[in-house]
Amino acid sequence: MSKNGVFLPFRPNNGNTNMDLDERLLNFAIKNDWQVPVLRFYGWAPACVSLGRNQDDEDINKVYCAEHGIDIVRRLTGGRALFHDDELTYSFVCPSSFLKSGETVLKSYKEISGALAAGFKRLGIEVGFPETKKASTNYAYCMSLSTGADLSFCGKKIVGSAQYRKHNYILQHGSILFSYDTDKIKNIFGEEPEQNKITTLRDILPGISGYELCNALKKGMEEYFSIEFDTIRLQDQSEEFLLRQDICV
Repeated sequence: MSKNGVFLPFRPNNGNTNMDLDERLLNFAIKNDWQVPVLRFYGWAPACVSLGRNQDDEDINKVYCAEHGIDIVRRLTGGRALFHDDELTYSFVCPSSFLKSGETVLKSYKEISGALAAGFKRLGIEVGFPETKKASTNYAYCMSLSTGADLSFCGKKIVGSAQYRKHNYILQHGSILFSYDTDKIKNIFGEEPEQNKITTLRDILPGISGYELCNALKKGMEEYFSIEFDTIRLQDQSEEFLLRQDICV
């Protein structure tokens, strides 16, 4: 039996579809006792605000979102709200036993983020973890939160991630910004993004394409975890197709 991981290539979806797919992949892996990781890349069409699992939506300007065609959904994972627009979102599902430090949330969070860092390195972007410090909770917009667990470039946050666990399986997903619209964020959250705490890919590599980023992150994860990902074609991303694959160990 193959010990390769499963890769679902980039596809833009609306917010409900994206969150539903993440949850279904997690539940599918649990149900079928998958011992290999699943990596998925996706975008958001239309733009969307995702709320943390237990977050109150009172800080979100729902009227503005409705008037500008911005979806609002709730994530399985915790944390503060994110505005998803010009970005790449990753989703990583695996049994906790797949990771060296899968038994603890913080260590596993950093381990998966470390695999992403290997992908950034292939692009010549050296990212790491800032000095550990208690997160500020004064912001409604997640990317403005300052923590010691998210990947940063030159001290500025470049990836915002969150994790959820169920039956010894992990779902971690997160946003990698190509750019952000200050005015939209201010109108949605009633606050400007903390520009001294956030950076974007186009700040670092202005000409980078989505294909280049996806390819680098996938290869970086393969290198980091010493595996290969088998690509599931876009038209075959269904539970029935996945179940037929000889990938369980």
